[in-house]
Amino acid sequence: MKVLFLDIDVFFANRDMLDALENYVDQSGSHLNIVRYKYEYDEKKVRNDADFEEHFVKCIRDNEPDFVFSFNFLPVVSKVCALAGVKYVSWVYDNPEIFLYSFRVISPCNIVLMFDSKQYETFKNAGIKTVEYLPLAASVRRLDKMIPTPNQLEKFSSEVSFVGSLYTERKQYYEEIAPKLNPYTKGYIDGLIRAQLQVDGVNFVEECLSPEITADIQKASELYPYPDSAETLEYLFANFIINREATIIERREILTMIGERYPLKLYTYNQNNAFAPKGVQNMGPADYFEDMPYVFKLSKINLNITLRSIQHAIPLRAYDIMGAGGFLLSNYQVDLARHFLPDEDYVYYEDRKDLLRKIGYYLSHDDERRAIAQNAHNKITQEHTFDVRVAQILDIVRSKTI
Repeated sequence: MKVLFLDIDVFFANRDMLDALENYVDQSGSHLNIVRYKYEYDEKKVRNDADFEEHFVKCIRDNEPDFVFSFNFLPVVSKVCALAGVKYVSWVYDNPEIFLYSFRVISPCNIVLMFDSKQYETFKNAGIKTVEYLPLAASVRRLDKMIPTPNQLEKFSSEVSFVGSLYTERKQYYEEIAPKLNPYTKGYIDGLIRAQLQVDGVNFVEECLSPEITADIQKASELYPYPDSAETLEYLFANFIINREATIIERREILTMIGERYPLKLYTYNQNNAFAPKGVQNMGPADYFEDMPYVFKLSKINLNITLRSIQHAIPLRAYDIMGAGGFLLSNYQVDLARHFLPDEDYVYYEDRKDLLRKIGYYLSHDDERRAIAQNAHNKITQEHTFDVRVAQILDIVRSKTI
């Protein structure tokens, strides 16, 4: 089978997926024939790009692949694949992912693999026949080879760590529009955020936006859906503005709270260096391939505080923590509880009081903590590697016709 692989550097999982494709061997001993196509991701050209379309359709016709693969759904790739009559497999690992609402997602050439079961159910229930549910994975082969040196042991060892964005280094829509909102709308959104922060596992922000609230947000933000997209204003504002603001508040408050009780290392972008409350050591960014695995291996407790727009899914961070052999302490996520056993493969906290209690407990129960981390690593190795996912994807591809 021949795969035309879109090599996109900005997607973290790109390298591990390519490695898994290259290492795949079927029951007859045959390998995949992989053709790599270097794709420079530019959000402004993801819908239409005349130069790319001309070159890519020629590439497809010259190579005659069985399917094209990329991470995230790229409407311009779907456009070309439909024209060339070839299957396009896209594996979504972002939420929100606005390009999923392009009208091209319904093209029969598509196999759209969604990592969030809630998002998958929403599309499936809407009659979209091109979607499948497929959670993310970890590259145990790569992670197991990374043995810490004495210098890395000294640098990355910690009691508690968190690797992730505080979202203050990016465009902060809510801070920009808040002064422009009428007092009622601002008070409503602030209250909605506080209410949502009391609940894990269910996100109700989108359904709580009335037409009046939505109209005021649109007036203040001047954000509009793309003409060729089907997303609602409620979806757009809930996920790109309100859930992001909720995540900003939640991560700052939780990290500050933990730092008051336990030593915590925070790995985030340099722009966030101003955020260093008592007990929180801001380490700056951790390179995904060079540093992050050692953080996960050498932290007694690795936190996962999921971006609020990721409703049910297991974030890539959680897979990498468990795949590296680290101990995962996470907020509650439906898909995490579906695929892994709480208190055996990982631990989740129910609220902030419970979070502090469990940090204290597992810092003082080394054997129990290590056993849970080992269970998770074993399960990842058996069921959730990129090698396993490649085999699953090939089965899906074989079952689909254009």
